Amino acid sequence: MRKLAFFAIVCAFSLITSFASAQQGDVTLGFGTVMSPGAASCNSITGCPERGGLYPTIGVDVILHRRIGFAYDVTWRGGQGLYGGCSTCQAYRPIINDFNAVFQPRVGKRIGVDLVGGIGFQDTRYYGYNTSTSCLYFGACFTSSFHFLTDVGGGIRYYFWHHAFVRPEVRYYWINNNTNDFSGNNVLHVGGSIGYTIGGPE
Repeated sequence: MRKLAFFAIVCAFSLITSFASAQQGDVTLGFGTVMSPGAASCNSITGCPERGGLYPTIGVDVILHRRIGFAYDVTWRGGQGLYGGCSTCQAYRPIINDFNAVFQPRVGKRIGVDLVGGIGFQDTRYYGYNTSTSCLYFGACFTSSFHFLTDVGGGIRYYFWHHAFVRPEVRYYWINNNTNDFSGNNVLHVGGSIGYTIGGPE
């Protein structure tokens, strides 16, 4: 846990300091959902699939030279899921953090492509626990399950007004040992975002 927190701080600091030499920066707000292969419902052998629900996403990137840069994104399940779907089942919420390299070519005045790949971690929170360290935020008691991940993905941005753009996007996550919590290690996030470019060509 401490190593993950230290890694997140170092990456965030690197992003902030990169703004000084950046040619461009982007901030985005998006919404989507996640899907995973396997059985559509829970069973006693494989557990429950990690799928469904509305996932908001917040992202930021800095683009340096040759349209290459770095990005940080966080996406989380907006509402608590119920593990197994029943009203008395365990409530949970996955939170996915990823730190990526970005290649961002422009294919026209209004159209660009975002290609990303990197690493991160998933924090799956299970609610209803009452331990000495979990009841810290707004009275919500939870325990966390952390797993390292790698990801690749992409999106197509369209500048509809000056520096403002929309971007349909898809992201594939391979989450190490995710079978400790769900039925598979492979998770697909699909959605779209709206963003704003700071600097760069208009």
